[in-house]
Amino acid sequence: MSERCFSTDDQQLLTDILRHRRDVRGNNFRPEPVPEPVLEQILQAATLAPSVGFSQPWEFVQVADPALRAQVAESFDAANRQARERFSGERGELYARLKLEGIHEAPVNLAVFYRASEGPVLGQTAMAEAGEYSVVCAVQNMWLMARALNVGMGWVSILDPRRVAEILQAPADRKLVAYLCLGYVHRFDDRPELERLEWEQRRALATVLHTDGYR
Repeated sequence: MSERCFSTDDQQLLTDILRHRRDVRGNNFRPEPVPEPVLEQILQAATLAPSVGFSQPWEFVQVADPALRAQVAESFDAANRQARERFSGERGELYARLKLEGIHEAPVNLAVFYRASEGPVLGQTAMAEAGEYSVVCAVQNMWLMARALNVGMGWVSILDPRRVAEILQAPADRKLVAYLCLGYVHRFDDRPELERLEWEQRRALATVLHTDGYR
């Protein structure tokens, strides 16, 4: 067995990548394609994610057909109209101005699915949802690798996952976890857009850390 130790420079680099990861919107993608070796490197990062029972329950569908993208965009539009009605006043006006997807603009669209195992999975017998959490870990790996490669990525969560699974003819036992848009960007913002627009503010660690339960 070999031991790999990391330097303080390595640790700082990881911190920088974590700090500068951004959720990229459609108004920031550039049109040039992402080279296949770069996309493969991002996908390979997903396969290095931790997974419950080493089950590796992720599958990926690249969505290149404009007709399929249009159907996914229709699902977004329907869900976005419903979501917009839940916000009122100034927040509702701000929501209406936000660009919250890049389905047509992004050179790469990826649907990420959870594939349930046929038999019991070590570590998943008491918490079944741990399998889906594993897929989320894979998505985060992709997000960080994309940022390290100066590729932007956005997670489109305002859509009907069952409708998207139907559009992509996913088997009945597959569950959509994420729909991702990737591509090179005009610029990476210094701060997350929703923080900059004061939609929310970043929570300090001290406000979310508890000891020996909630007291």
